[in-house]
Amino acid sequence: MKRFAFAAALGLAAMTATTAMAEPEKYVLDASHSQVLFTYDHLGFSTTYNMFSGFDGEIMFDQDEPANSTVSVAMPVMSMFTGWEKRFEHFMGEDFFNAQEGDMITFASTGIEVTGENAALITGDLTMNGVTQSVVLDATLNKAAAHPMAGKEWAGFDATTTLVRSDFGLGYAAPAVSDEVAVMISIEASKAE
Repeated sequence: MKRFAFAAALGLAAMTATTAMAEPEKYVLDASHSQVLFTYDHLGFSTTYNMFSGFDGEIMFDQDEPANSTVSVAMPVMSMFTGWEKRFEHFMGEDFFNAQEGDMITFASTGIEVTGENAALITGDLTMNGVTQSVVLDATLNKAAAHPMAGKEWAGFDATTTLVRSDFGLGYAAPAVSDEVAVMISIEASKAE
């Protein structure tokens, strides 16, 4: 549900890149090393974990003026991984997404506030289930350097946020099943060719 967050975090990576740039440069998500994990409390008995991976995103970033950077991410709703087929079917059904092939969750950054040497708050518009809400990602740059195997510039970061699922028309069984959903993002991005 939260691919939005990963893209925004790329802005943080861009602003801390080690090579000076005159203009924004494009980085693209490494789909094989980017995940969005979301969790919620299930009736007080357990914490349930689900994930999105294999999604697309890019950032145009300006190292000298990070606030001028932009980030966008898109992930297919039906790419959700729950680990249990009946849960996936429930999420895709009428109680939640009523998903059709091609339905997407998108995130587009609207601003980046640098809060520390390797930290930033990334604000953006998250669109999910036909509803758009502004969300803030608390992002940390893990590393920005030349990738030892790929032979080009690479960046990786983690980010977190909390969403209220009923804000997106996904409030089935709330509050017995928690309305708040914790989102954890870890992504890598490579400088585009």
